[in-house]
Amino acid sequence: MSFNYYRTIRFKDTDAAGVVYFANMLAICHEAYEESLEASGIDLQTFFAYSPLALPIVHSSIDFNYPLFCGNKLLVILRTQQLGIDKFEVNYEILMANLIASKAITRHVCIEISTRQKHQLPNQIRHWLHNNHGDEDNREKN
Repeated sequence: MSFNYYRTIRFKDTDAAGVVYFANMLAICHEAYEESLEASGIDLQTFFAYSPLALPIVHSSIDFNYPLFCGNKLLVILRTQQLGIDKFEVNYEILMANLIASKAITRHVCIEISTRQKHQLPNQIRHWLHNNHGDEDNREKN
């Protein structure tokens, strides 16, 4: 099952040409990530501020198919994939009017904050990964 996040492009998201600035699209993807964590029952304040573990992004990429403008209504579809005992990937499809306007990926690794060493993913993240692992064959292709 995937996670759906709805978002309207705001003026602050755009650049001087009036289209979404590329880094802001990754920020929108991160908003969807945070919303999906919260929807699965993870307390974000505890998770991000008080955990002995961190899940830094070690890779990101984004492709743009169509420009997005202030006022556009988006659907961000988030799907997860566990890549190992200590890492995972989040795939995002950003749709506007049923067109895939953009696709993005973030890869995360779990580390122990005090030592900066890799650590096994905590149970709550493994549960979140399982609940948001989408079936790629059922996606609409554009």
